[in-house]
Amino acid sequence: MSSATENQYQPDSISPPGEVLSEKLGEIGMSQAQLAERIGRPKKTVNEIIKGKAAVLPETALQLERVLGIPARFWNNSERQYREFLAGQAEQERLRTRLEWLTQVPVGAMERLGWLPSSKDPIERLRNVLNFYGAASPESLLRIARQKDLAFRQSTVRRVAQYGTLAWIRKGELEAQCFACAPYDEKRFREALRQVRRLTQEPAEVFEPRVRQLCAEAGVAVVFVPELPGIRTWGATEWLGAEKAMIQLSLRYKTDDHLWFTFFHEAAHILLHPKRAIFLELDGGLDRREDEANRFAADFLVPVPAFHLAQRKRLRSRLDISMFARQIGVAPGIVVGRLQREGLLPWSHLNGLKRRLCFKRRQQ
Repeated sequence: MSSATENQYQPDSISPPGEVLSEKLGEIGMSQAQLAERIGRPKKTVNEIIKGKAAVLPETALQLERVLGIPARFWNNSERQYREFLAGQAEQERLRTRLEWLTQVPVGAMERLGWLPSSKDPIERLRNVLNFYGAASPESLLRIARQKDLAFRQSTVRRVAQYGTLAWIRKGELEAQCFACAPYDEKRFREALRQVRRLTQEPAEVFEPRVRQLCAEAGVAVVFVPELPGIRTWGATEWLGAEKAMIQLSLRYKTDDHLWFTFFHEAAHILLHPKRAIFLELDGGLDRREDEANRFAADFLVPVPAFHLAQRKRLRSRLDISMFARQIGVAPGIVVGRLQREGLLPWSHLNGLKRRLCFKRRQQ
Protein backbone atom coordinates (compact mmCIF):
# COMPACT_ATOMS: atom_id res chain seq x y z
CA MET A 1 0.00 0.00 0.00
CA SER A 2 1.47 3.38 -0.92
CA SER A 3 0.54 6.97 -0.37
CA ALA A 4 -0.52 8.99 -3.38
CA THR A 5 1.63 11.88 -2.16
CA GLU A 6 4.84 9.87 -1.87
CA ASN A 7 5.55 9.94 -5.63
CA GLN A 8 4.66 13.59 -6.15
CA TYR A 9 7.39 16.18 -6.60
CA GLN A 10 7.28 18.62 -3.73
CA PRO A 11 9.72 21.55 -4.17
CA ASP A 12 11.44 23.17 -1.21
CA SER A 13 10.17 26.59 -2.29
CA ILE A 14 7.86 28.24 -4.83
CA SER A 15 8.18 31.83 -5.93
CA PRO A 16 5.13 34.09 -5.61
CA PRO A 17 3.57 35.31 -8.87
CA GLY A 18 4.69 38.79 -7.85
CA GLU A 19 8.28 37.78 -8.55
CA VAL A 20 7.43 37.03 -12.18
CA LEU A 21 5.47 40.27 -12.34
CA SER A 22 8.44 42.27 -11.08
CA GLU A 23 10.74 40.68 -13.67
CA LYS A 24 8.26 41.39 -16.47
CA LEU A 25 7.93 45.03 -15.47
CA GLY A 26 11.73 45.32 -15.52
CA GLU A 27 11.88 43.79 -18.99
CA ILE A 28 9.40 46.25 -20.51
CA GLY A 29 10.48 49.26 -18.46
CA MET A 30 7.13 49.79 -16.75
CA SER A 31 6.94 51.09 -13.20
CA GLN A 32 4.60 49.76 -10.52
CA ALA A 33 2.75 53.07 -10.60
CA GLN A 34 2.23 52.81 -14.35
CA LEU A 35 0.95 49.23 -14.04
CA ALA A 36 -1.40 50.27 -11.26
CA GLU A 37 -2.82 53.01 -13.44
CA ARG A 38 -3.30 50.65 -16.42
CA ILE A 39 -5.11 47.93 -14.43
CA GLY A 40 -7.07 50.39 -12.32
CA ARG A 41 -5.62 49.29 -8.96
CA PRO A 42 -3.94 51.25 -6.18
CA LYS A 43 -0.15 51.29 -6.37
CA LYS A 44 -0.08 49.75 -2.86
CA THR A 45 -1.97 46.70 -4.15
CA VAL A 46 0.54 46.18 -6.98
CA ASN A 47 3.42 46.53 -4.53
CA GLU A 48 1.88 43.97 -2.13
CA ILE A 49 1.32 41.51 -5.02
CA ILE A 50 4.99 41.83 -5.99
CA LYS A 51 6.05 41.20 -2.36
CA GLY A 52 3.69 38.19 -2.07
CA LYS A 53 1.59 39.87 0.60
CA ALA A 54 -1.54 40.19 -1.55
CA ALA A 55 -3.04 37.52 -3.76
CA VAL A 56 -3.58 37.81 -7.49
CA LEU A 57 -7.36 37.70 -7.76
CA PRO A 58 -9.00 36.19 -10.88
CA GLU A 59 -10.14 39.64 -12.03
CA THR A 60 -6.61 40.98 -11.53
CA ALA A 61 -5.25 38.08 -13.58
CA LEU A 62 -7.52 39.11 -16.48
CA GLN A 63 -6.32 42.71 -16.18
CA LEU A 64 -2.67 41.61 -16.20
CA GLU A 65 -3.34 39.52 -19.31
CA ARG A 66 -4.63 42.59 -21.15
CA VAL A 67 -1.78 44.85 -20.05
CA LEU A 68 1.17 42.43 -20.16
CA GLY A 69 0.04 39.77 -22.64
CA ILE A 70 0.62 36.91 -20.17
CA PRO A 71 -2.48 34.64 -20.02
CA ALA A 72 -4.73 34.94 -16.98
CA ARG A 73 -4.48 31.18 -16.42
CA PHE A 74 -0.72 31.60 -15.78
CA TRP A 75 -1.36 34.12 -13.00
CA ASN A 76 -4.20 32.06 -11.53
CA ASN A 77 -2.17 28.82 -11.54
CA SER A 78 0.89 30.54 -10.16
CA GLU A 79 -1.13 32.10 -7.35
CA ARG A 80 -2.84 28.79 -6.52
CA GLN A 81 0.45 26.88 -6.43
CA TYR A 82 2.07 29.53 -4.24
CA ARG A 83 -0.80 29.58 -1.73
CA GLU A 84 -0.91 25.77 -1.64
CA PHE A 85 2.84 25.79 -0.96
CA LEU A 86 2.42 28.23 1.91
CA ALA A 87 -0.43 26.17 3.34
CA GLY A 88 1.68 23.02 3.08
CA GLN A 89 4.57 24.70 4.90
CA ALA A 90 2.25 25.89 7.65
CA GLU A 91 0.74 22.41 8.00
CA GLN A 92 4.22 20.90 8.16
CA GLU A 93 5.04 23.12 11.11
CA ARG A 94 1.74 22.33 12.85
CA LEU A 95 2.34 18.61 12.43
CA ARG A 96 5.88 18.95 13.75
CA THR A 97 4.49 20.27 17.03
CA ARG A 98 2.14 17.25 17.38
CA LEU A 99 4.61 14.40 16.88
CA GLU A 100 4.46 13.45 20.56
CA TRP A 101 0.74 12.66 20.16
CA LEU A 102 1.68 10.00 17.63
CA THR A 103 3.06 7.81 20.44
CA GLN A 104 -0.55 7.19 21.58
CA VAL A 105 -1.45 5.53 18.26
CA PRO A 106 -0.41 1.91 17.41
CA VAL A 107 1.23 3.07 14.16
CA GLY A 108 3.59 0.10 13.86
CA ALA A 109 0.79 -2.44 14.15
CA MET A 110 -1.37 -0.52 11.70
CA GLU A 111 1.49 -0.44 9.19
CA ARG A 112 2.15 -4.17 9.61
CA LEU A 113 -1.52 -4.91 8.93
CA GLY A 114 -1.41 -2.75 5.81
CA TRP A 115 -3.83 -0.17 7.20
CA LEU A 116 -1.21 2.57 6.77
CA PRO A 117 1.60 3.09 4.25
CA SER A 118 4.99 2.26 5.77
CA SER A 119 7.12 5.31 6.40
CA LYS A 120 10.14 6.22 8.51
CA ASP A 121 9.48 9.95 8.36
CA PRO A 122 7.62 11.02 11.54
CA ILE A 123 5.66 13.84 9.90
CA GLU A 124 4.64 11.60 7.00
CA ARG A 125 3.53 8.95 9.50
CA LEU A 126 1.43 11.51 11.35
CA ARG A 127 -0.12 12.65 8.08
CA ASN A 128 -0.89 9.02 7.18
CA VAL A 129 -2.54 8.45 10.56
CA LEU A 130 -4.76 11.52 10.25
CA ASN A 131 -5.70 10.54 6.68
CA PHE A 132 -6.67 7.08 7.93
CA TYR A 133 -8.85 8.48 10.71
CA GLY A 134 -10.36 11.04 8.33
CA ALA A 135 -9.42 13.86 10.70
CA ALA A 136 -7.54 17.12 10.04
CA SER A 137 -5.82 17.15 13.44
CA PRO A 138 -5.58 15.24 16.74
CA GLU A 139 -8.01 17.77 18.21
CA SER A 140 -10.63 17.11 15.55
CA LEU A 141 -10.17 13.38 16.12
CA LEU A 142 -10.97 13.86 19.80
CA ARG A 143 -14.13 15.72 18.83
CA ILE A 144 -15.09 12.82 16.56
CA ALA A 145 -14.50 10.41 19.44
CA ARG A 146 -16.72 12.44 21.75
CA GLN A 147 -19.47 12.56 19.14
CA LYS A 148 -19.28 8.79 18.93
CA ASP A 149 -19.50 8.63 22.73
CA LEU A 150 -16.20 6.73 22.81
CA ALA A 151 -13.62 9.32 23.82
CA PHE A 152 -13.11 8.19 27.39
CA ARG A 153 -15.09 4.97 27.60
CA GLN A 154 -13.00 2.54 29.65
CA SER A 155 -12.96 -1.03 30.80
CA THR A 156 -13.65 -1.41 34.51
CA VAL A 157 -10.53 -3.54 34.68
CA ARG A 158 -7.89 -1.66 32.68
CA ARG A 159 -7.54 1.52 30.68
CA VAL A 160 -8.67 1.21 27.08
CA ALA A 161 -6.27 2.31 24.35
CA GLN A 162 -8.49 5.06 22.97
CA TYR A 163 -6.79 5.70 19.65
CA GLY A 164 -6.20 2.01 19.00
CA THR A 165 -9.89 1.38 19.63
CA LEU A 166 -10.85 4.24 17.33
CA ALA A 167 -8.48 2.88 14.67
CA TRP A 168 -10.10 -0.55 14.90
CA ILE A 169 -13.57 0.95 14.53
CA ARG A 170 -12.41 3.22 11.70
CA LYS A 171 -11.03 0.22 9.80
CA GLY A 172 -14.40 -1.46 10.15
CA GLU A 173 -16.19 1.66 8.91
CA LEU A 174 -13.91 1.88 5.86
CA GLU A 175 -14.51 -1.76 4.98
CA ALA A 176 -18.25 -1.51 5.58
CA GLN A 177 -18.51 1.56 3.34
CA CYS A 178 -17.33 -0.63 0.45
CA PHE A 179 -20.15 -3.12 1.06
CA ALA A 180 -23.13 -2.87 -1.25
CA CYS A 181 -26.11 -3.36 1.06
CA ALA A 182 -29.85 -3.28 0.50
CA PRO A 183 -31.75 -0.76 2.65
CA TYR A 184 -32.17 -2.04 6.18
CA ASP A 185 -35.18 -4.29 6.64
CA GLU A 186 -35.87 -5.64 10.12
CA LYS A 187 -37.97 -8.57 8.93
CA ARG A 188 -35.28 -9.68 6.46
CA PHE A 189 -32.60 -9.25 9.11
CA ARG A 190 -34.44 -11.49 11.56
CA GLU A 191 -34.78 -14.11 8.83
CA ALA A 192 -31.07 -13.73 8.02
CA LEU A 193 -30.25 -14.40 11.68
CA ARG A 194 -32.21 -17.66 11.58
CA GLN A 195 -30.19 -18.76 8.56
CA VAL A 196 -26.92 -17.62 10.14
CA ARG A 197 -27.70 -19.74 13.20
CA ARG A 198 -27.67 -22.84 11.01
CA LEU A 199 -24.34 -21.74 9.54
CA THR A 200 -22.66 -22.02 12.95
CA GLN A 201 -22.14 -25.72 12.14
CA GLU A 202 -20.12 -24.89 9.01
CA PRO A 203 -16.37 -24.19 8.68
CA ALA A 204 -15.19 -20.57 8.42
CA GLU A 205 -14.61 -20.70 4.67
CA VAL A 206 -18.29 -21.57 4.25
CA PHE A 207 -19.97 -19.40 6.88
CA GLU A 208 -18.02 -16.14 6.42
CA PRO A 209 -19.13 -15.27 2.84
CA ARG A 210 -22.67 -16.50 3.50
CA VAL A 211 -23.03 -14.43 6.67
CA ARG A 212 -21.83 -11.34 4.80
CA GLN A 213 -24.25 -11.96 1.95
CA LEU A 214 -27.32 -12.73 4.08
CA CYS A 215 -26.82 -9.69 6.27
CA ALA A 216 -26.01 -7.36 3.38
CA GLU A 217 -29.32 -8.33 1.76
CA ALA A 218 -31.00 -7.10 4.96
CA GLY A 219 -29.03 -3.83 5.17
CA VAL A 220 -26.26 -4.89 7.60
CA ALA A 221 -22.57 -4.94 6.65
CA VAL A 222 -20.60 -7.57 8.58
CA VAL A 223 -16.85 -6.98 8.78
CA PHE A 224 -14.10 -9.04 10.39
CA VAL A 225 -11.22 -6.83 11.56
CA PRO A 226 -8.14 -8.17 13.39
CA GLU A 227 -7.66 -6.85 16.91
CA LEU A 228 -4.98 -4.21 17.48
CA PRO A 229 -2.62 -4.61 20.46
CA GLY A 230 -4.04 -3.38 23.75
CA ILE A 231 -7.59 -2.58 22.69
CA ARG A 232 -9.28 -5.67 24.22
CA THR A 233 -12.26 -5.31 21.89
CA TRP A 234 -14.17 -8.14 20.29
CA GLY A 235 -17.27 -6.57 18.78
CA ALA A 236 -18.96 -3.34 17.81
CA THR A 237 -22.23 -2.15 16.30
CA GLU A 238 -22.72 1.14 14.49
CA TRP A 239 -25.28 2.65 12.16
CA LEU A 240 -23.52 4.15 9.13
CA GLY A 241 -26.71 5.83 7.96
CA ALA A 242 -30.45 5.58 8.37
CA GLU A 243 -30.60 2.43 6.23
CA LYS A 244 -27.24 0.73 6.81
CA ALA A 245 -25.83 -0.82 9.97
CA MET A 246 -22.45 -2.40 10.65
CA ILE A 247 -21.54 -5.39 12.80
CA GLN A 248 -17.79 -5.52 13.40
CA LEU A 249 -16.06 -8.57 14.85
CA SER A 250 -12.54 -9.46 15.88
CA LEU A 251 -11.32 -12.92 16.85
CA ARG A 252 -10.02 -11.87 20.22
CA TYR A 253 -10.94 -15.13 21.96
CA LYS A 254 -10.48 -17.15 18.75
CA THR A 255 -13.14 -19.82 19.34
CA ASP A 256 -16.43 -20.29 17.52
CA ASP A 257 -18.60 -20.10 20.65
CA HIS A 258 -17.34 -16.61 21.43
CA LEU A 259 -17.56 -15.44 17.82
CA TRP A 260 -21.18 -16.50 17.44
CA PHE A 261 -22.25 -15.19 20.83
CA THR A 262 -20.68 -11.83 19.92
CA PHE A 263 -22.31 -11.79 16.49
CA PHE A 264 -25.81 -12.34 17.89
CA HIS A 265 -25.09 -9.92 20.74
CA GLU A 266 -24.29 -7.21 18.16
CA ALA A 267 -27.36 -8.18 16.13
CA ALA A 268 -29.45 -7.54 19.25
CA HIS A 269 -28.15 -3.95 19.43
CA ILE A 270 -29.38 -3.40 15.87
CA LEU A 271 -32.81 -4.84 16.63
CA LEU A 272 -33.39 -3.51 20.12
CA HIS A 273 -31.43 -0.32 20.71
CA PRO A 274 -31.14 3.29 19.40
CA LYS A 275 -29.42 3.96 16.08
CA ARG A 276 -27.46 6.96 17.33
CA ALA A 277 -25.13 5.03 19.66
CA ILE A 278 -22.05 2.92 18.96
CA PHE A 279 -22.01 -0.26 21.01
CA LEU A 280 -18.50 -1.41 21.77
CA GLU A 281 -17.84 -4.68 23.57
CA LEU A 282 -15.00 -4.37 26.09
CA ASP A 283 -13.77 -6.21 29.14
CA GLY A 284 -15.57 -4.99 32.21
CA GLY A 285 -19.01 -4.04 33.49
CA LEU A 286 -22.35 -4.17 31.74
CA ASP A 287 -25.27 -1.82 31.48
CA ARG A 288 -28.92 -2.68 30.88
CA ARG A 289 -28.58 -2.71 27.09
CA GLU A 290 -25.59 -5.04 27.25
CA ASP A 291 -27.55 -7.37 29.52
CA GLU A 292 -30.42 -7.35 27.02
CA ALA A 293 -28.06 -8.12 24.14
CA ASN A 294 -26.46 -10.96 26.10
CA ARG A 295 -29.84 -12.52 26.84
CA PHE A 296 -30.92 -12.20 23.21
CA ALA A 297 -27.73 -13.90 21.98
CA ALA A 298 -27.89 -16.70 24.55
CA ASP A 299 -31.55 -17.51 23.87
CA PHE A 300 -31.29 -17.19 20.09
CA LEU A 301 -28.44 -19.68 19.94
CA VAL A 302 -29.84 -22.07 22.57
CA PRO A 303 -33.57 -21.35 22.96
CA VAL A 304 -35.02 -21.48 26.45
CA PRO A 305 -36.86 -24.84 26.02
CA ALA A 306 -33.69 -26.44 24.63
CA PHE A 307 -31.61 -25.01 27.46
CA HIS A 308 -34.03 -26.37 30.06
CA LEU A 309 -33.76 -29.75 28.36
CA ALA A 310 -29.97 -29.55 28.53
CA GLN A 311 -30.24 -28.79 32.25
CA ARG A 312 -32.44 -31.84 32.83
CA LYS A 313 -30.18 -34.12 30.82
CA ARG A 314 -27.10 -32.90 32.72
CA LEU A 315 -24.96 -33.03 29.61
CA ARG A 316 -21.37 -33.83 30.54
CA SER A 317 -19.83 -36.01 27.82
CA ARG A 318 -18.45 -35.06 24.43
CA LEU A 319 -20.89 -37.44 22.71
CA ASP A 320 -23.96 -36.18 24.56
CA ILE A 321 -23.19 -32.53 23.81
CA SER A 322 -22.41 -33.24 20.16
CA MET A 323 -25.72 -35.09 19.72
CA PHE A 324 -27.66 -32.38 21.55
CA ALA A 325 -26.05 -29.63 19.42
CA ARG A 326 -26.97 -31.50 16.25
CA GLN A 327 -30.57 -31.84 17.44
CA ILE A 328 -30.99 -28.10 18.02
CA GLY A 329 -28.99 -27.14 14.92
CA VAL A 330 -25.93 -25.31 16.29
CA ALA A 331 -22.21 -25.98 16.63
CA PRO A 332 -21.31 -28.08 19.72
CA GLY A 333 -18.87 -25.41 20.91
CA ILE A 334 -21.82 -23.04 21.34
CA VAL A 335 -23.52 -25.50 23.71
CA VAL A 336 -20.29 -25.94 25.66
CA GLY A 337 -19.89 -22.17 25.99
CA ARG A 338 -23.47 -21.71 27.16
CA LEU A 339 -23.17 -24.45 29.79
CA GLN A 340 -19.90 -22.93 31.01
CA ARG A 341 -21.36 -19.42 31.26
CA GLU A 342 -24.36 -20.74 33.19
CA GLY A 343 -22.09 -22.56 35.65
CA LEU A 344 -23.30 -26.01 34.53
CA LEU A 345 -19.90 -27.05 33.15
CA PRO A 346 -16.42 -26.10 34.41
CA TRP A 347 -14.48 -23.72 32.15
CA SER A 348 -11.78 -26.37 31.81
CA HIS A 349 -14.12 -29.06 30.42
CA LEU A 350 -14.81 -30.08 26.81
CA ASN A 351 -13.12 -27.06 25.24
CA GLY A 352 -11.98 -29.41 22.48
CA LEU A 353 -15.51 -29.13 21.06
CA LYS A 354 -14.90 -25.43 20.40
CA ARG A 355 -13.40 -24.72 17.00
CA ARG A 356 -10.37 -22.45 16.80
CA LEU A 357 -10.67 -19.64 14.27
CA CYS A 358 -8.10 -17.38 12.65
CA PHE A 359 -8.00 -14.56 10.13
CA LYS A 360 -6.67 -15.24 6.69
CA ARG A 361 -4.47 -12.28 5.72
CA ARG A 362 -6.36 -10.44 3.00
CA GLN A 363 -4.81 -8.15 0.43
CA GLN A 364 -5.34 -4.58 1.59
